[in-house]
Amino acid sequence: MSVFTDETRERAREIIARYPADRSRSALLPLLHLVQAEEGYVSPAGVAFCAEVLGLNKAQVGAVATFYTMYKRRPTGDYLVSVCTNTMCNVLGGQEVYDTLAEHLGVGHDETTADGKITLEHAECLAACDYGPVMTVNYDFFDGVDPQTARGVVDELRAGGRPMPTRGARLCTLKEMAVQLAGFADEREGAVADGGPGEPTLRGLRLAQEHGISVPGFDPNTPIRSKAEADKAAAEAKARSEADKAAEAKAAAKPAGTAPSNGGAARPGTAGNAGTGEPATPAQAAGSTTRDVKAPDAKSPEVRTAETRQPDAATAVPDAPGTKVPVDGAPPAPRDAREAEAAGVAANAPAGDGKPAGDEAGAQERNLKEAEAGTSAGGAGSAVASETGVQK
Repeated sequence: MSVFTDETRERAREIIARYPADRSRSALLPLLHLVQAEEGYVSPAGVAFCAEVLGLNKAQVGAVATFYTMYKRRPTGDYLVSVCTNTMCNVLGGQEVYDTLAEHLGVGHDETTADGKITLEHAECLAACDYGPVMTVNYDFFDGVDPQTARGVVDELRAGGRPMPTRGARLCTLKEMAVQLAGFADEREGAVADGGPGEPTLRGLRLAQEHGISVPGFDPNTPIRSKAEADKAAAEAKARSEADKAAEAKAAAKPAGTAPSNGGAARPGTAGNAGTGEPATPAQAAGSTTRDVKAPDAKSPEVRTAETRQPDAATAVPDAPGTKVPVDGAPPAPRDAREAEAAGVAANAPAGDGKPAGDEAGAQERNLKEAEAGTSAGGAGSAVASETGVQK
């Protein structure tokens, strides 16, 4: 059984400290990456280590480790080469790339070369359809590969080199990558200095700039507020909202014909319009604060049904003037149908919590006695108890 280093144990404590004391099991995912960083895969010893430090049992840890494909359950090479063979990459030649590498390396899916350098796998999707066919080496992308360029990459890896990915930082081994996935920075000099976005990624941005498309009101220079500033702004907005509601309630409570306090100029949409010679708004006439909307009865049945089941900000509400909101509901059943339903319910009593419907204790005892009698009289195969009785 492997003994993990003191550095690994210290890092494990650091990972667990990132989470609340009563939520320490949330640290399981980065801890599995951590043990994989030391051994190159999640071994039985790694499972036991995670269970020990988190107070879990090994079955709980193993259930998580076997669910995610990034956790390897047997020794893996220094470089995990994943070739996308899903629909888009496959159409563009992904399967041909994989078949070429499998023949060249002499290994199949999830197998490692004899020198321990490369583990090959086919991936269902690498989420880079616009760069297909793609392959990754320890999750760093090589875009638009063909059989020849893929062979060149793996040959350079086996010779001790580290070819530059199309996008992302410079390559590292699978163990070094696992440390990063556990939440620790890559300490190599210039480790993240290389790479950049590819042309297909930038294409959408350039089209937006060319046609003047942007998010309404978006200011890229807007500073990101701290939590304290955000809480303060939210409290101020809430106070303003409550003050506005109080002012509206006070204005609505004034008797009709009372002149407004602002020199006779009443605010549109308030009760102050009454007695000033201005016509009352629909909201005042109906005693509702809801905006006036067109009655839904003028819409098609399909639209009315959709709005009833999925209301949104534009859907009429019951107190809007002149509206009649339809309500979904089954038509009343005829008397004979209700009686038939009641009779059916009475004849089919629901099952108890401990046994399925129809499985009564009396039938169980009878089947057991008949089975025992058949066994004692004619041997074990003379009678077989069935769900409904004895089947001879």
